[in-house]
Amino acid sequence: MQKWFSAFDDAIIQRQWRANPSRGGGGVSFTKEVDTNVATGAPPRRQRVPGRACPWREPIRGRRGARPGGGDAGGTPGETVRHCSAPEDPIFRFSSLHSYPFPGTIKSRDMSWKRHHLIPETFGVKRRRKRGPVESDPLRGEPGSARAAVSELMQLFPRGLFEDALPPIVLRSQVYSLVPDRTVADRQLKELQEQGEIRIVQLGFDLDAHGIIFTEDYRTRVLKACDGRPYAGAVQKFLASVLPACGDLSFQQDQMTQTFGFRDSEITHLVNAGVLTVRDAGSWWLAVPGAGRFIKYFVKGRQAVLGMVRKAKYRELLLSELLGRRAPVVVRLGLTYHVHDLIGAQLVDCISTTSGTLLRLPET
Repeated sequence: MQKWFSAFDDAIIQRQWRANPSRGGGGVSFTKEVDTNVATGAPPRRQRVPGRACPWREPIRGRRGARPGGGDAGGTPGETVRHCSAPEDPIFRFSSLHSYPFPGTIKSRDMSWKRHHLIPETFGVKRRRKRGPVESDPLRGEPGSARAAVSELMQLFPRGLFEDALPPIVLRSQVYSLVPDRTVADRQLKELQEQGEIRIVQLGFDLDAHGIIFTEDYRTRVLKACDGRPYAGAVQKFLASVLPACGDLSFQQDQMTQTFGFRDSEITHLVNAGVLTVRDAGSWWLAVPGAGRFIKYFVKGRQAVLGMVRKAKYRELLLSELLGRRAPVVVRLGLTYHVHDLIGAQLVDCISTTSGTLLRLPET
């Protein structure tokens, strides 16, 4: 600290004595520079030295014969010489608002601003990235009732594809995509089945492929399909007696003949009408007339959508990207309709990411 104060005093003394080369004989004399502002208490004026052009200073015209040590500015005769203020000594640059631990440290506002905006602050608070609007998942919503899930999925069924000849069909696996708790979903579907609001049919391409249909829609489409046909009487009898009383998936021969009073010929008419399909000897599944075309479209569409995920990189694909793609020709029922089935049947794994739901094929 003592050495620093001695250097400080030497700097002050050097600024008070100034060399005067105007002495004759080639000698140099030192004259003490007296500041006239000391007596008045005004701050000392900074020295002026030749330098680059300063836009805030007026130019000083030099004249011929000016001596470098005289009162006039030196330089080439007739040349315009600009003067600017001498830079402040680093040891005198202190601010009352900012204290610096080392003398001579000059903190530029411009450089500080650049460092603040261009260089990340290592020990400071990091800037938070602004989050964009979060897109809602079109397939995942708040867990609700199975009745609401069935109604929502019915809106996805392409009625125009079948010329409104088929009732809207929803698979049980699709309901699982909206009601993740399968126990709750099965219990609620069972209650709706016992109440006679829905009918559950076996689609045939898989043992777990169960279709869900509203009872009123089923009755309306079956009567329309059998109108004017030879088996119309047997179909009307079945809809009036068996359908309200029994909500099972299949019917036995003893049940049909003894309980409901159907003859073997009438059971044959029901099979020809497409209301019943043969399960095995002496039993039949409840069926939907004309559902064969739907099953064909469904199986091909499921394989095509699975192929889209399988061909993606790492066998995974964002749900939003999948729904945004153009559906293949064989996907007649719609991408959203099939994606509900893939998720509910657990043919793909759903992974929540910051970019949205990711569909990934499970490892085999």
